[in-house]
Amino acid sequence: MGKIKNSLKDTLFYGKILLFGEYGIIEDSMGLSIPYNNFQGSFIFEEENDSTLAKSNQELKKFFKHLVELKDRGELPCRLDLERLGKDIEQDMAFDSSIPQGYGVGSSGALVAAIYDRYALDKKEGSSNSDILELKRIFGELESYFHGTSSGLDPLICYLNLPILIKSKSELDTVKLPKEKENKGAIFLLNTGEVGKTQPLVEHFLERLKEEGFRNMIRNQFKKYNDAGINAFLQEDEQSLLSNVKNLSKLVLEHFKPMIPKLYHKLWQEGLDSNAYYLKLCGSGGGGYILGFTEDFDKAKAKLAGYELDVIYKF
Repeated sequence: MGKIKNSLKDTLFYGKILLFGEYGIIEDSMGLSIPYNNFQGSFIFEEENDSTLAKSNQELKKFFKHLVELKDRGELPCRLDLERLGKDIEQDMAFDSSIPQGYGVGSSGALVAAIYDRYALDKKEGSSNSDILELKRIFGELESYFHGTSSGLDPLICYLNLPILIKSKSELDTVKLPKEKENKGAIFLLNTGEVGKTQPLVEHFLERLKEEGFRNMIRNQFKKYNDAGINAFLQEDEQSLLSNVKNLSKLVLEHFKPMIPKLYHKLWQEGLDSNAYYLKLCGSGGGGYILGFTEDFDKAKAKLAGYELDVIYKF
């Protein structure tokens, strides 16, 4: 990294993980998203040539142009100090981030949250349900630049840095996670080493929703297991959690194959057959991270020897 000229003393913006609700929240399933503090990003000004930061600055220029066009059309979802943002970008400001892109852990969400935090003129803090919903709407419109469509949830988690329970499209709340235990059970990330592209996968899902059978599966089976899994997790009912995740894992393998990298179809099935672990999508899928749930992490690790695993929660 080049020599830093001026590191902004802004808040760090962390990644996020959608534990439950991938795709289902589009059809009003519940969702549970948590901050992931292993990855973070913040604005910096840099002096010497650094190709990564130079690329980030170029991407910021494109996003800035988009924001100016929105303002000119009267479609900017909130008041932003675009003059100040433009000047900062011209001064070689970049978003210095360790959050991998296309991994389902909130890279564009952190950037959108950071821009709102630094440049919004009537900043909302998210202290009420109506505030949280309004922030989600604003963030959804801003982040849609990156994905074609966005729920606004990723930037919301990155901005508030709190777990969010999505009860419905019109009801969101911050929530306290159960205290971690030093037991064998764990939720972990499996790194596929591939980059996933959100937009085509979301478009594929929306296309499938036009089919009655698929739509009914999402609204009935997927929603049932997803919502029950969230409740079991929050109530610390490990057996119910694992049972519902297993059913979700089966549904995803059967109906969401394009979202699972081909190399992982067999591994996914092996988890279901052995009960050593259950895999599910982390965000939109297609690469990046896959989420894993297990009642015995040592057993899962032995089965998944050779894969890069990272425990994110113990139960």
